[in-house]
Amino acid sequence: MNHEIKRATGLLVLEAVNSNPNGDPDRDGEPRQRDNGRGEISPVSFKRKLRDLIEQNDKDEHDTPFFKALPEKFSGKEHEKQYLILEHRGRNRSQIKEEMRENSLQSGRRKFVERYWDARVFGNTFLEEGEDNFIRTGVVQFGMGISLAPVEIIRQTNTNKAGVESGKDRGMAPMAYRIVDHGVYCMPFFVNPNQAEKSGCTADDIELLKLLIPHAYEQNRSAIRPDVRIRHAWYIEHKSILGSCPEHLLLEALTPVKLGNPDEPSTSWTDYQDKTGLPEDLLARVESCTDLILRG
Repeated sequence: MNHEIKRATGLLVLEAVNSNPNGDPDRDGEPRQRDNGRGEISPVSFKRKLRDLIEQNDKDEHDTPFFKALPEKFSGKEHEKQYLILEHRGRNRSQIKEEMRENSLQSGRRKFVERYWDARVFGNTFLEEGEDNFIRTGVVQFGMGISLAPVEIIRQTNTNKAGVESGKDRGMAPMAYRIVDHGVYCMPFFVNPNQAEKSGCTADDIELLKLLIPHAYEQNRSAIRPDVRIRHAWYIEHKSILGSCPEHLLLEALTPVKLGNPDEPSTSWTDYQDKTGLPEDLLARVESCTDLILRG
């Protein structure tokens, strides 16, 4: 099925409202921010959201309502073991090393390749000395998500009525609540079928990726990240493996424009000129050689 994967260009338009879309561990969980004030969402952070949607339990079983709601070809008992997550807490390294050596009787592929969806799609860094490290770079690569304007960070102290320290009947966490007031981020991603033969990625794996993306944040809400919205999830399939159009033109054409002063933080989605499709001149250039799919 590898030949069925088409080259694709994607763009996520994400809106953070009173949320921390990606904390920086080097700054005590502060929302990621560049020196010029613009916010960041790392590729690792977004891919973690996708992994969490289908991550298995400690018995390698999928027991979440979301996974069970997926189409039968993913969630059915005969298929679910093909959609395990390699980047899983508490993984058994000895078991994985054996899976890297053994072939599956069902498919003839390495058991490692057959089992781990994220390794097939994103690649992996599970490099073992002396092993045949046949998967490295994945088919799908996400870029850094950057806000279109500087973001304003709000900091507050959390209080706890019940004490958390011995001898105290109440508690405080100074500046523990750190959120972005409002920000719109754009994150590009790319699908490169050239890597499919090495990683074992299939067209079904990419189909599952497209099913997961619109639910990445709404199904992974948290106290510090209650409201991150996917305004658009653009996915453009090229009919040529060499690319039917320069990708930067597609990304630039679909990126919203900040109205007013671009160096001032936004306060709502209405501060942007939304893009709901390609401009006519670019559309005329690519409509005969690409398939444009809007999700989100």
